[in-house]
Parts: sequence; structure tokens; C-alpha cells
Amino acid sequence: MDGDISSLMIQLLQIIWINILLSGDNAVVIALACRGLPPKSRTIGIVAGAGVAIVLRIIFTLLVVSLLAIPWLRLGGSLLLLWISVKLLTDESDETSVTEAGSVWHAVRIVAIADMVMSLDNVLAIAAVAKNSNLLVVLGLCISIPLIVFGAQLVIAMIERFPWLVWVGAALLGFVSGQLIASEPAIQPYLGGTSEQTVELGLGAAGAILVVALGAYLRKRKHHEAANPA
Repeated sequence: MDGDISSLMIQLLQIIWINILLSGDNAVVIALACRGLPPKSRTIGIVAGAGVAIVLRIIFTLLVVSLLAIPWLRLGGSLLLLWISVKLLTDESDETSVTEAGSVWHAVRIVAIADMVMSLDNVLAIAAVAKNSNLLVVLGLCISIPLIVFGAQLVIAMIERFPWLVWVGAALLGFVSGQLIASEPAIQPYLGGTSEQTVELGLGAAGAILVVALGAYLRKRKHHEAANPA
């Protein structure tokens, strides 16, 4: 019983950390959309926008959790998650094109649409960690999204001061993607009697190493190309 509770707590903490790591851009979108509102309306816009984002994210994630039960979708999802993990290390997001809202409901609409468009990576990662637990999905999102919205500057400052946190987060996503491959029902007959836990640990570790190595290589190549333009 204690082991089950510990496992659930670890999963919950993983969901919160992944969502915080991947949602920095979403928090910036909320700030940009609401920056043109009067101070009182701005608070309402931020709270309402965050509330809509939570509801939509929960619905979206629960839908993805159910879809991952379809054969081979876990494998496709794991490959997409690997790409997202590497992209986290090599890309810089840009939210400067977000429209400034003129009213509270306009701001809420901008936030809702932007969050749906930008949250595929969050949703897929959280669905993979939750492992069919709707309770973990709801709890993790309800805890982490308010932290993101109201602590966006703190989160950004932490990542800027400790850049290695991004690498840890990317490695975690790689580990989750490896575990997602191991849980694919279609490949279970080919595991040769190896225990599921052993396969999960092995593929998870391989995924984490692959993400960090590939991310480091692509970043080095990107910096080299920038320093030596053709």
C-alpha cells in the first residue's frame, strides 16, 4: 500500500514538473493577452483565462489518455514526445505575435485558443506519465497551472538562473517516452518474457540518454552554424 502511494506521489510530482517546464510560454501568452486591460480587469482576465485553460487542458488530456489505449498509438506518441523533448533543448519560443486584448472576454478567448494550440506537448507528456489515471491528470493540472500563471516570473527566473533544470526536464520527458514505448501492447509479445518493469527502466534510460545526447549535438551544431555563417 505504501509503495502504491509513493508511486502515485512520484507520478503526480512528474506531472506538475513537466507541466511547469512546458508551460512557460503559455504563462507568457496570458500576460501578453491581458497587458492592455485596466489593472482590475487584468486580474479578472488572468484568473478567467487560467480557469478556462485548466478546464480545456483537463478535457484534452483525458481524451488523449483514452486514445493511447488504441494499439500502436503509444508508439507514435512516444516518438512525438522524443521530438518534443529534443525541441525543448534546441528551440526558442516566440510569443511576441500574440494579440493584445481590448476586453476581458477577448483576452479569455485569446488565452483559450492559444493554450489549445500550444498545449499538445504538455498534454501528451502528462497523459504518458498518468498511465490511465484520470485522478492524477486532474490533480496535476489543477495544482500546476495556477502555479504557472501566478508564478510565471519566478519559474522563468529559476530556469534562467539554473539552465540545467531544462536539461533535467528534457531527460525526464525522454524517460517518459521510453516508458511509453515499453507500455505499447502491440510490442509486448516480442519482449521475450522480460519483466515489464525492467523493460520500462531500460527503454526509459535509453530515451533520456538519447534526448540529452541529440539535444547537445544539435545545440552545438546550431551554435557552430551561427558563428560560421555560409
